[in-house]
Amino acid sequence: MRLNAITMDIKQSTPIIFVGMHRSGTSLLGQLLEQLGLFVGKEKDENNESLFFQELNTWLMVQCGTRWDNPEPVADLWSDEARPVLDASLKYASDLMSSPRSARHLGIERYLKHRSIFRFTDPWGWKDPRNTLTLPFWLELFPDARVIFIERHGVDVAESLRVRSSRTIETARRRYERKKSIAWLRQKRGVFCESPRCLSLEGGFSLWETYQVSARRHLATLSGNQLFRVRYEELLDRPLAVVKEVAEFCALPVTDSRAREITASINPSRAYSFRDQAELVHFAKERQERLNVWDYGL
Repeated sequence: MRLNAITMDIKQSTPIIFVGMHRSGTSLLGQLLEQLGLFVGKEKDENNESLFFQELNTWLMVQCGTRWDNPEPVADLWSDEARPVLDASLKYASDLMSSPRSARHLGIERYLKHRSIFRFTDPWGWKDPRNTLTLPFWLELFPDARVIFIERHGVDVAESLRVRSSRTIETARRRYERKKSIAWLRQKRGVFCESPRCLSLEGGFSLWETYQVSARRHLATLSGNQLFRVRYEELLDRPLAVVKEVAEFCALPVTDSRAREITASINPSRAYSFRDQAELVHFAKERQERLNVWDYGL
């Protein structure tokens, strides 16, 4: 059951779908484009991700018994045997997008005007690194969608994940200490670590490789004018040029002065930041062959 059988006569909109590994610059690029007029959602989390699409990605991954840091089982959803599950999931998501719940993404005013995400034709999209894994699902719903893929050096990604995971432990432990006198009242809902896998550099690096493989596989199905590919390091090195290029891809007007304004705070020193730490340089050297697969070096 393909898209036209699901949505029938609903006019298709063409979203911008952001893909790319966690900690690779999807937030930065999304914020830049939002400042140029790309609508990325009314209700968003602290990472500027639309809660409506975020929850759908979570739901898809729960069906596969997995989550963002153990993504391999998501591939089961694309098997011939799982086609009935995929069809039912597409119908469910399509129904949600034409229901009042879509106001979570559109906002009340836009929902009352369009009554469906499928009828929303302003420049719009959403970012969620897990789109890298679930892209085939979204392309069945939006076959003419345009995709922005941003990638970053795997060692920088691994280190950023390690730092974030370590911080969550300390934050969660302090929170527990403050509330432990009443902790017995109900089962603890939060966890002490967002991802034990990412506490090690190798864990984060191998996860980056998995996302890269998924991106390569899924992006190969796109036509040339559907895909904009950029490296985080390139965005930091020549932000004005990249912003103008990606704005054109998204059909967003931008002047030189506006591009300079929104990129003024970009810090180019964040590119290849692993080079400043001996431990990370050593880690990268030991994995040079694996980095070469993705045309990344030292």
